[in-house]
Amino acid sequence: MALHLNKSGLRVLGIAESFVRSLPISTIAGVVMRADLRVDGLAYAHATVGGDDATAAVLSLYRQLDRRDVNALILSGAALSWFNIVDLKRVFEETEKPLICLTYEESSGLQEHIIQHFPNPEEKLRLYRNLGERQAIHLKTGYEVFVRVWGATTNEARILLSKFTRDGRVPEPVRLARLAARAELI
Repeated sequence: MALHLNKSGLRVLGIAESFVRSLPISTIAGVVMRADLRVDGLAYAHATVGGDDATAAVLSLYRQLDRRDVNALILSGAALSWFNIVDLKRVFEETEKPLICLTYEESSGLQEHIIQHFPNPEEKLRLYRNLGERQAIHLKTGYEVFVRVWGATTNEARILLSKFTRDGRVPEPVRLARLAARAELI
């Protein structure tokens, strides 16, 4: 499960979602990208807006692609589809690949919002609390992002994200996955 950051064939699976709160289903897209920024695969999954099936959707993307050559996963956020919390530990354990969960801004957290919007928030709160703390890192582009990392060090996550980020703060596999999810949702 070692993360070989200098490998010429380094590939990641970037995962992002798109949803409209008035619709019951969101679209989650996964883009496999090589370190030379060539797209090498694409898959879609769906999750319930406000539901509890985001983890299954992320794992479905990975299984659909059936790519043993993917070296790591980059997930854009852990609370997809309006508080549909991804169980990061489960994704890491089932894929056996390093997982970087990426967010772009500091926040005081989602706990109060979950309590406010869900009458029985216990499971969402449990999953949210199990996400762990985010760590700030600086990319080669000069931007700061926040990560939760499973199966790699924070420094390895910084190097990997910098390799796949051309400008700004969004890595190319995640940026393209977001575009693909929006296009499929429409």
